[in-house]
Order: sequence, then structure tokens, then C-alpha cells
Amino acid sequence: MIKIIGKIIAVNISETKGVVKKPIEVGHFKVNHGLVGDAHAGEWHRQVSLLDNKSIDKVGDLTGIGFCTGKFAENLTTEGIVLYELPIGTRLKIGTTIQEVTQIGKECHVGCEIRALVGDCVMPREGIFTKILQDGEIKAGDTIELL
Repeated sequence: MIKIIGKIIAVNISETKGVVKKPIEVGHFKVNHGLVGDAHAGEWHRQVSLLDNKSIDKVGDLTGIGFCTGKFAENLTTEGIVLYELPIGTRLKIGTTIQEVTQIGKECHVGCEIRALVGDCVMPREGIFTKILQDGEIKAGDTIELL
């Protein structure tokens, strides 16, 4: 049974690690790689990063700064889902991709542009990471389905 649990607000990309990402119209995702053209893509367990807009809003509320998508270096900005409550191993259909949750949160690295610009980074606490199990495309407006 398929259950829609959220939607995509933006697909974001950067050619360098540790910097904010820029929105793109359509992301192309490959098995064992992630988002084609993104600095974080590759053969490892953190191929795609996801962060919900409510997590972004929390930092905005604390700092008084409004943030647009990609500011926390997330590949997929979501809406309507508490990402960090998904168990590792959860499978999601996003756009035409199939993804598996591999990690909740992460350590923020030294020299992180996001932390320097914003003063805080919510990704280590509330962001999640997935690996691509089925190639496909994702764009803003696509649903997130729990498989």
C-alpha cells in the first residue's frame, strides 16, 4: 500500500561541498550515485540530503532570518513530513525515484559556510540522508510516498 506523506518544495544542487545549494527545475538521480552534478553524490550512503521546511523555519524563528531552500545544503526541501522520525531503512518513492533512508543527521564539518552564514545548522539534527535504489527525476511539487 502506498501512502503519500509529503511533497517536494525544491530540488537543490551545488558543485562544491559545504556551500549553499541553488534550486534547479528538475533533478536527475542515478542508482549508486545520487543527484547528477551534485558535490555530495557518489558511491556512499549519503547520496541525497533531505530537510523539511519546518526544520528550516525553526532556525529562522531563532535567528530572525528568513531562509530560502538550499541554504542548509539540502538536495531536497520537503513539506509535510517529520523526516528525522523516519527509521533507517524506510523506502520512499519521490518523483520517479525510489530511495532508502540511510542516516539521520550528521556532524557539521569545520569551515561549513552554512554555519558561518547562519550561526546554526539544523541539518545535523533534523536532516536525513538517502541512497538511490531506482533512477529517476524529481521536481518541485512531486509527492513523497512511503513504500
